Amino acid sequence: MMDILLLLFILYGFLPFLKQWKVNQDRYRTIRSLEQSRGSRVITMIHRQETLSFFGIPFRNFINIEDSEQILRAIRLTPDNMPIDLILHTPGGLVLAAEQIAEALKKHPSKVTVFIPHYAMSGGTMISLAADEIVLDENAVLGPVDPQLGRYPAASILQVLKIKDSEEISDETLILADIAQKAIHQVRAFVKEVLVSKMDEERADQLARILAEGRWTHDYPITGEQLRDFGLPVRFGLPEEVYQLMELYPQSPTRRPTVQYIPMPYRNENHR
Repeated sequence: MMDILLLLFILYGFLPFLKQWKVNQDRYRTIRSLEQSRGSRVITMIHRQETLSFFGIPFRNFINIEDSEQILRAIRLTPDNMPIDLILHTPGGLVLAAEQIAEALKKHPSKVTVFIPHYAMSGGTMISLAADEIVLDENAVLGPVDPQLGRYPAASILQVLKIKDSEEISDETLILADIAQKAIHQVRAFVKEVLVSKMDEERADQLARILAEGRWTHDYPITGEQLRDFGLPVRFGLPEEVYQLMELYPQSPTRRPTVQYIPMPYRNENHR
Protein backbone atom coordinates (compact mmCIF):
# COMPACT_ATOMS: atom_id res chain seq x y z
CA MET A 1 0.00 0.00 0.00
CA MET A 2 2.83 2.42 0.82
CA ASP A 3 4.46 1.69 -2.56
CA ILE A 4 1.18 2.45 -4.33
CA LEU A 5 0.72 5.69 -2.40
CA LEU A 6 4.32 6.71 -3.18
CA LEU A 7 3.79 5.98 -6.87
CA LEU A 8 0.56 7.98 -6.90
CA PHE A 9 2.32 10.88 -5.16
CA ILE A 10 5.12 10.85 -7.75
CA LEU A 11 2.62 10.73 -10.63
CA TYR A 12 0.63 13.57 -9.09
CA GLY A 13 3.79 15.62 -8.75
CA PHE A 14 4.85 15.13 -12.36
CA LEU A 15 1.39 15.54 -13.89
CA PRO A 16 1.60 19.39 -14.06
CA PHE A 17 4.94 19.13 -15.89
CA LEU A 18 3.56 16.64 -18.40
CA LYS A 19 0.51 18.80 -18.94
CA GLN A 20 2.67 21.90 -19.46
CA TRP A 21 4.87 19.99 -21.95
CA LYS A 22 1.80 19.14 -24.02
CA VAL A 23 0.60 22.76 -23.90
CA ASN A 24 4.03 23.94 -25.09
CA GLN A 25 3.92 21.51 -28.01
CA ASP A 26 0.46 22.75 -28.97
CA ARG A 27 1.75 26.33 -28.81
CA TYR A 28 4.68 25.56 -31.12
CA ARG A 29 2.37 23.86 -33.63
CA THR A 30 -0.02 26.81 -33.65
CA ILE A 31 2.82 29.32 -34.01
CA ARG A 32 4.30 27.31 -36.88
CA SER A 33 0.92 27.13 -38.61
CA LEU A 34 0.59 30.93 -38.44
CA GLU A 35 4.16 31.39 -39.69
CA GLN A 36 3.55 29.15 -42.68
CA SER A 37 0.27 30.85 -43.60
CA ARG A 38 1.79 34.37 -43.38
CA GLY A 39 5.40 33.68 -44.38
CA SER A 40 6.65 35.43 -41.27
CA ARG A 41 8.48 34.99 -37.98
CA VAL A 42 5.87 34.83 -35.21
CA ILE A 43 6.86 36.00 -31.72
CA THR A 44 4.50 35.92 -28.77
CA MET A 45 4.59 37.99 -25.60
CA ILE A 46 1.53 36.88 -23.68
CA HIS A 47 1.42 37.75 -20.01
CA ARG A 48 -1.10 35.60 -18.24
CA GLN A 49 -1.15 34.18 -14.72
CA GLU A 50 -0.33 30.53 -15.27
CA THR A 51 0.13 27.63 -12.87
CA LEU A 52 3.67 26.46 -13.59
CA SER A 53 5.06 25.53 -10.20
CA PHE A 54 5.12 22.23 -8.37
CA PHE A 55 2.46 23.30 -5.88
CA GLY A 56 0.36 25.39 -8.25
CA ILE A 57 1.53 28.82 -7.10
CA PRO A 58 0.61 31.43 -9.75
CA PHE A 59 3.09 34.03 -10.96
CA ARG A 60 2.07 37.41 -12.34
CA ASN A 61 3.88 38.44 -15.49
CA PHE A 62 4.85 41.80 -16.96
CA ILE A 63 7.35 43.13 -19.50
CA ASN A 64 10.85 42.67 -18.07
CA ILE A 65 14.46 42.47 -19.21
CA GLU A 66 14.21 38.74 -19.86
CA ASP A 67 11.39 39.44 -22.32
CA SER A 68 13.45 42.05 -24.17
CA GLU A 69 16.44 39.70 -24.31
CA GLN A 70 14.37 36.92 -25.85
CA ILE A 71 12.56 39.13 -28.35
CA LEU A 72 15.79 40.82 -29.44
CA ARG A 73 17.32 37.39 -29.96
CA ALA A 74 14.31 36.30 -32.04
CA ILE A 75 14.65 39.43 -34.18
CA ARG A 76 18.37 38.76 -34.70
CA LEU A 77 17.52 35.24 -35.89
CA THR A 78 15.04 36.63 -38.45
CA PRO A 79 16.30 37.41 -41.98
CA ASP A 80 16.01 41.04 -43.05
CA ASN A 81 13.56 40.12 -45.83
CA MET A 82 11.20 38.20 -43.52
CA PRO A 83 8.23 39.97 -41.88
CA ILE A 84 7.73 39.77 -38.12
CA ASP A 85 4.36 39.16 -36.46
CA LEU A 86 4.27 39.93 -32.73
CA ILE A 87 1.30 38.73 -30.68
CA LEU A 88 0.91 41.00 -27.65
CA HIS A 89 -1.15 40.53 -24.51
CA THR A 90 0.32 42.49 -21.62
CA PRO A 91 -0.48 44.98 -18.85
CA GLY A 92 2.88 46.69 -19.45
CA GLY A 93 6.08 46.63 -17.43
CA LEU A 94 9.57 48.11 -17.42
CA VAL A 95 10.05 51.15 -19.67
CA LEU A 96 13.63 50.10 -20.45
CA ALA A 97 12.55 46.67 -21.71
CA ALA A 98 9.63 48.08 -23.71
CA GLU A 99 11.83 50.71 -25.38
CA GLN A 100 14.45 48.10 -26.31
CA ILE A 101 11.81 45.93 -27.97
CA ALA A 102 10.19 48.89 -29.75
CA GLU A 103 13.54 50.14 -31.06
CA ALA A 104 14.49 46.69 -32.36
CA LEU A 105 11.15 46.27 -34.14
CA LYS A 106 11.44 49.74 -35.68
CA LYS A 107 14.85 48.86 -37.12
CA HIS A 108 13.73 45.59 -38.72
CA PRO A 109 13.82 46.12 -42.52
CA SER A 110 10.70 44.07 -43.34
CA LYS A 111 7.12 44.66 -42.27
CA VAL A 112 6.34 44.36 -38.56
CA THR A 113 2.76 43.58 -37.53
CA VAL A 114 1.49 43.57 -33.97
CA PHE A 115 -1.60 41.48 -33.18
CA ILE A 116 -3.59 42.42 -30.08
CA PRO A 117 -6.40 40.03 -29.12
CA HIS A 118 -7.37 41.73 -25.87
CA TYR A 119 -5.12 44.50 -24.57
CA ALA A 120 -1.59 45.89 -24.69
CA MET A 121 -1.28 48.61 -22.09
CA SER A 122 1.53 50.99 -21.12
CA GLY A 123 4.78 49.39 -22.34
CA GLY A 124 2.72 47.16 -24.63
CA THR A 125 1.33 50.27 -26.30
CA MET A 126 4.84 51.66 -26.71
CA ILE A 127 5.87 48.44 -28.49
CA SER A 128 2.74 48.54 -30.68
CA LEU A 129 3.53 52.08 -31.85
CA ALA A 130 6.77 50.81 -33.38
CA ALA A 131 4.93 48.38 -35.69
CA ASP A 132 4.12 49.08 -39.33
CA GLU A 133 0.60 47.80 -38.69
CA ILE A 134 -1.50 47.21 -35.58
CA VAL A 135 -4.15 44.50 -35.95
CA LEU A 136 -6.83 44.44 -33.25
CA ASP A 137 -9.75 42.36 -32.20
CA GLU A 138 -12.73 44.69 -32.50
CA ASN A 139 -12.89 44.93 -28.69
CA ALA A 140 -9.14 45.15 -28.01
CA VAL A 141 -7.54 48.29 -26.58
CA LEU A 142 -4.22 50.02 -26.02
CA GLY A 143 -3.45 52.47 -23.22
CA PRO A 144 -1.50 55.61 -22.31
CA VAL A 145 2.27 55.41 -21.86
CA ASP A 146 2.61 58.05 -19.12
CA PRO A 147 5.40 57.05 -16.67
CA GLN A 148 4.56 55.75 -13.21
CA LEU A 149 6.86 56.39 -10.24
CA GLY A 150 6.07 53.71 -7.71
CA ARG A 151 2.39 54.04 -6.79
CA TYR A 152 1.90 57.46 -8.40
CA PRO A 153 1.64 58.73 -11.97
CA ALA A 154 4.47 61.11 -12.81
CA ALA A 155 1.96 63.67 -14.13
CA SER A 156 0.07 63.66 -10.82
CA ILE A 157 3.27 64.28 -8.86
CA LEU A 158 3.91 67.36 -10.98
CA GLN A 159 0.44 68.66 -10.16
CA VAL A 160 1.56 69.08 -6.55
CA LEU A 161 3.99 71.81 -7.68
CA LYS A 162 1.09 73.74 -9.21
CA ILE A 163 -1.13 73.44 -6.16
CA LYS A 164 1.37 74.16 -3.39
CA ASP A 165 4.25 76.57 -2.89
CA SER A 166 7.66 74.94 -2.77
CA GLU A 167 8.01 75.88 0.92
CA GLU A 168 5.00 73.67 1.70
CA ILE A 169 6.32 70.66 -0.17
CA SER A 170 8.60 68.05 1.38
CA ASP A 171 12.08 67.47 -0.02
CA GLU A 172 11.10 63.92 -1.01
CA THR A 173 8.16 65.18 -3.08
CA LEU A 174 10.35 67.79 -4.76
CA ILE A 175 12.85 65.08 -5.69
CA LEU A 176 10.04 62.90 -7.03
CA ALA A 177 8.74 65.83 -9.06
CA ASP A 178 12.16 66.35 -10.62
CA ILE A 179 12.35 62.66 -11.57
CA ALA A 180 8.76 62.77 -12.84
CA GLN A 181 9.57 65.71 -15.14
CA LYS A 182 12.54 63.85 -16.60
CA ALA A 183 10.58 60.60 -16.98
CA ILE A 184 7.75 62.29 -18.91
CA HIS A 185 10.21 64.14 -21.15
CA GLN A 186 12.13 60.93 -21.92
CA VAL A 187 9.04 58.86 -22.73
CA ARG A 188 7.50 61.66 -24.82
CA ALA A 189 10.71 62.06 -26.81
CA PHE A 190 10.95 58.32 -27.45
CA VAL A 191 7.33 58.01 -28.55
CA LYS A 192 7.76 60.96 -30.91
CA GLU A 193 10.87 59.36 -32.40
CA VAL A 194 8.90 56.16 -33.03
CA LEU A 195 5.95 57.99 -34.59
CA VAL A 196 7.78 60.32 -36.99
CA SER A 197 8.14 57.48 -39.49
CA LYS A 198 4.33 57.17 -39.66
CA MET A 199 3.20 60.83 -39.67
CA ASP A 200 4.55 64.37 -39.89
CA GLU A 201 6.64 65.70 -37.02
CA GLU A 202 4.02 68.10 -35.67
CA ARG A 203 1.36 65.39 -35.46
CA ALA A 204 3.84 62.94 -33.95
CA ASP A 205 4.74 65.46 -31.25
CA GLN A 206 1.08 66.13 -30.50
CA LEU A 207 0.25 62.43 -30.19
CA ALA A 208 3.34 61.78 -28.05
CA ARG A 209 2.15 64.47 -25.64
CA ILE A 210 -1.36 63.02 -25.51
CA LEU A 211 -0.06 59.54 -24.70
CA ALA A 212 2.80 60.44 -22.35
CA GLU A 213 1.76 63.51 -20.37
CA GLY A 214 -1.08 62.08 -18.29
CA ARG A 215 -4.22 63.25 -20.08
CA TRP A 216 -6.00 60.10 -18.86
CA THR A 217 -5.56 57.62 -16.04
CA HIS A 218 -2.96 54.96 -16.74
CA ASP A 219 -5.57 52.24 -17.28
CA TYR A 220 -7.65 54.29 -19.75
CA PRO A 221 -8.67 52.03 -22.70
CA ILE A 222 -7.84 53.53 -26.10
CA THR A 223 -10.03 51.86 -28.71
CA GLY A 224 -9.16 51.02 -32.28
CA GLU A 225 -11.41 53.82 -33.53
CA GLN A 226 -9.50 56.35 -31.41
CA LEU A 227 -6.19 54.98 -32.67
CA ARG A 228 -7.37 55.44 -36.24
CA ASP A 229 -8.37 59.01 -35.47
CA PHE A 230 -4.82 59.54 -34.19
CA GLY A 231 -3.57 58.54 -37.64
CA LEU A 232 -2.08 55.20 -36.64
CA PRO A 233 -2.00 52.22 -39.06
CA VAL A 234 -4.78 50.16 -37.46
CA ARG A 235 -7.07 47.48 -38.84
CA PHE A 236 -9.41 44.90 -37.36
CA GLY A 237 -9.55 41.14 -37.92
CA LEU A 238 -7.17 38.68 -36.25
CA PRO A 239 -6.13 35.33 -37.76
CA GLU A 240 -7.86 32.40 -36.08
CA GLU A 241 -4.48 31.07 -34.91
CA VAL A 242 -4.10 34.08 -32.62
CA TYR A 243 -7.26 33.14 -30.73
CA GLN A 244 -6.11 29.52 -30.60
CA LEU A 245 -2.84 30.64 -29.02
CA MET A 246 -4.67 32.64 -26.38
CA GLU A 247 -6.57 29.49 -25.42
CA LEU A 248 -3.19 27.82 -24.83
CA TYR A 249 -2.20 30.47 -22.27
CA PRO A 250 -4.88 29.86 -19.63
CA GLN A 251 -5.31 31.76 -16.43
CA SER A 252 -4.51 29.74 -13.33
CA PRO A 253 -7.45 27.64 -12.13
CA THR A 254 -9.31 28.88 -9.10
CA ARG A 255 -11.66 27.17 -6.73
CA ARG A 256 -14.69 28.89 -8.22
CA PRO A 257 -14.71 30.07 -11.84
CA THR A 258 -16.06 33.59 -12.27
CA VAL A 259 -16.97 33.13 -15.96
CA GLN A 260 -18.56 30.02 -17.43
CA TYR A 261 -20.01 29.16 -20.84
CA ILE A 262 -20.21 26.22 -23.25
CA PRO A 263 -16.93 26.56 -25.20
CA MET A 264 -18.19 26.09 -28.76
CA PRO A 265 -19.47 28.41 -31.51
CA TYR A 266 -23.27 28.49 -31.81
CA ARG A 267 -25.40 28.53 -34.92
CA ASN A 268 -29.15 29.00 -34.96
CA GLU A 269 -29.79 25.28 -35.41
CA ASN A 270 -27.97 24.58 -32.12
CA HIS A 271 -30.89 26.11 -30.25
CA ARG A 272 -33.65 24.08 -31.89
